Amino acid sequence: MASQFTMSPEQSDLTVQRRATLIIGLTIAVALDTAVQICWKVGAADIADDVPLWASGQALMARPVFLLALALMACQLVNWLQVLNVADLSFARPFTSLSFLTVSLISAFALGEHLDSLQIIGIAIIIVGVWCVSATDAPPEDVQ
Repeated sequence: MASQFTMSPEQSDLTVQRRATLIIGLTIAVALDTAVQICWKVGAADIADDVPLWASGQALMARPVFLLALALMACQLVNWLQVLNVADLSFARPFTSLSFLTVSLISAFALGEHLDSLQIIGIAIIIVGVWCVSATDAPPEDVQ
């Protein structure tokens, strides 16, 4: 009975490899999402609020930082497809919520935005939620 729960060295190596792929992929997902959000903010910062939507879009397209955001979104797509090759969506998706933390911190320190106590509490709740998800059984071995 105990032998059916024992992994062969090959299965163990595969599990370690999948976990490493998942950790790297999720880290990249959070980093890319953070970069995209910061690029959006920087790219749109100088556009007046009272201009029509079409004019706002044209102004954004003329900014290199916006084009960088589009390129980063393409990278996000490729990375996310790789993450979903090794984990269930219900496991992987909550981890991307950590970008709320990274975007908030970078916005506060680099862009001079203010975080109030309620925002900090919300970020703490997100961190606890991600920790709860991480405590579950991670990537299934049969996801292809």
